[in-house]
Amino acid sequence: MPELFAIGISHKTAPVAVRERLAFPAGETKRLLGEITSCAAIHEAVVLSTCNRTELYLSTSDPIVAEADALTQLAFATDIAPTELSSMLTTYNGPGVSTHLMRVAGGLESMVLGESEILGQVKTAHQLALLEQTGGPIINRLFAHAIAAGKRIRTETAVGARHLSIAGAAVNLAKETLGDLTDRRTLVIGAGGHGELSARALSDAGARAVFVANRNYDRALSVAHSVGGEAVHLESLPEELADADIVLSATASPHTLIHRVDLEQVIARRDGRDLLMLDIAVPRDIEPSVAELDGVTLLDIDDLQADVEHSMTLRRGETTKAESIVAEELASLEEWLSTLDVVPTISDLRRHADEIARRVIAENVDRFESLSDADRARIDAMARTIVTRLMHEPTLQLKKASGEEQGMRYAEALRKLFALDDADFDAADGSNLVSDDELRSGAEIHSLDEKRQLGRGESDDA
Repeated sequence: MPELFAIGISHKTAPVAVRERLAFPAGETKRLLGEITSCAAIHEAVVLSTCNRTELYLSTSDPIVAEADALTQLAFATDIAPTELSSMLTTYNGPGVSTHLMRVAGGLESMVLGESEILGQVKTAHQLALLEQTGGPIINRLFAHAIAAGKRIRTETAVGARHLSIAGAAVNLAKETLGDLTDRRTLVIGAGGHGELSARALSDAGARAVFVANRNYDRALSVAHSVGGEAVHLESLPEELADADIVLSATASPHTLIHRVDLEQVIARRDGRDLLMLDIAVPRDIEPSVAELDGVTLLDIDDLQADVEHSMTLRRGETTKAESIVAEELASLEEWLSTLDVVPTISDLRRHADEIARRVIAENVDRFESLSDADRARIDAMARTIVTRLMHEPTLQLKKASGEEQGMRYAEALRKLFALDDADFDAADGSNLVSDDELRSGAEIHSLDEKRQLGRGESDDA
């Protein structure tokens, strides 16, 4: 029976200099899928390639050969010596493959615990394999359960709750202070990296961004345009403070930009509206004493960092729930995989029975010349129904015993009793016409081979 096998690198085993060489674009991934599945021991394959991991998920008849073939293909694709690459690779076998992929899809193996992007990347990797026809029943079932586990972890636990970044913390704290951020006016002072990321996160939450810049107004215009906002010069700061709901300051200025005395004059023009001020600059842009003013909430970089740490603690506390979900999906997958040892016998037995029924009808078709097309269709349907009902109980018992020694004994017995592995078996012998007496009496119809089997049994008993 084919086995699951996986091999790859991640941020836990390889430096970024190696990971970036194994971060394959879609075109290269297609080529790699084709090369991998051309190996005799590898039947199905999915390549998951992100900035932090590149992993090959395989269905193979020989994991040892599959590992060697996969290593060769990865080494060739990256021009890294196999001996150097192998020291950074991690391999998984059997249930270990399923457990690992489910944890990956749920964000439990990510550099940032619970990050949500990986689930979409797992889906995309599987979809590409389907398009390239390198998937198959085993790999497809594996990824279906992994994606289900990832979705459940996101919806049933708080592992992915709250953003683990200063920008995400700014959004969290803004929501906690002001509630819904839709159409809230955000004044962003500074157009650098932190300011842009935070403004983008607030904009994604529904807020409207206005950028204030002094030295680099063109940069402010560009960033404002990217988030659907606007830009103003520093001289407009007092007027903008009067209209803002949120002030986010993230400049590299060595001096304080907003003083308490200046803000006191602005507060009088705000008609009692609350003002949230987020100072993520170091050194700080906003005089700390403004927090004493009525209606003003001031949070600095330490407050936001504390929120990030709180989010991480919350996520870690939810991993037990997430692991339980992985265990449930793993048990479901393993139950299905355990039936694979008897599936070939079930399929062969059904095919054997269908073939006998089909050929008996075909060999006696001339005797039914007076039948209408509708009557012939009824005979065909009756034959299929007989086969289905005869097959029902053997199939049920085989599935119940699958994964156990008894299941294998049942399968072996059926294969011998019905000569399913007999290469000389020929149900196509044309001499097994049904006699007129059999048709008239309604006697059981046997193919020539069945009659021979019965004849041998009678002579043995004698």
